[in-house]
Amino acid sequence: MTGLVFRLKGEPEERLDLSPLIPEHLDGLTSGAIQRLPIGTTKRSLTVADVFELSGSDVSDIRFEGGSARFDKIGLGLSKGSIRVEGDVGFRCGRAMRGGAITVTGSAGDLAGSAMEGGELVIQGSAGARLGGPEAGETKGMSGGAIRVHGVAGERAADRMRRGTIVIDGDCGPNAASRMIAGTLIVGGKAHSTPGRLMKRGTLILAGGAERLAPTFLDCGPQDLIILKLMARAIGEELGAMPFDGAPMRRYGGDTAVLGMGEVFLPL
Repeated sequence: MTGLVFRLKGEPEERLDLSPLIPEHLDGLTSGAIQRLPIGTTKRSLTVADVFELSGSDVSDIRFEGGSARFDKIGLGLSKGSIRVEGDVGFRCGRAMRGGAITVTGSAGDLAGSAMEGGELVIQGSAGARLGGPEAGETKGMSGGAIRVHGVAGERAADRMRRGTIVIDGDCGPNAASRMIAGTLIVGGKAHSTPGRLMKRGTLILAGGAERLAPTFLDCGPQDLIILKLMARAIGEELGAMPFDGAPMRRYGGDTAVLGMGEVFLPL
């Protein structure tokens, strides 16, 4: 049995809601029924057949041949199986996913991995704003699982994060890990201004340094901690080579403007 392949016919003329195209929704549907599923977001009412050529049958192994920045909500609520997109995706890729795996060979828009609870999201390009963060009005961001971004990420990555791991190989925008409650954010490039603002708990490993920390973080001095080496090894086994190797780093405690039990590690 071969995986289910959605081959893009051409650049879509409108944004698409691809949230129905996950194993949980497609299981038991015939090819014809899948092709009739509505995915358009305007009154034109586009269906799968209007945008994609369909082949294969294994809904646990979904592949999109061709991507677009108009592919919204890829893998929304995914709990099992795998999805691979050959190209870019739009907003909310992997939002609220609870299991399974998503791989994007291009870049992703805002809110990738938003409110994620489990599973693994890999973005081989870059990610937009609020990676792993909450939607407007929500009180929690990512609460489990793992995200790896090989490029850069926009502002407020890991906002309100409660649990899980995010690794960004490149730079990240301002206010990374703002209002963080727990979890781990690792940044290989430079973190722009005030990472960790109002974080209560959690760990930030900023291997490429930070533009500026808030003044409410306390310098705890150089630290040679075995836990850094163990983290580099354990996370590396799950997500691939890490942008830090567990070498000694300078530790800052904070944010003392709130609970103040978080920690930020910067290179010596």
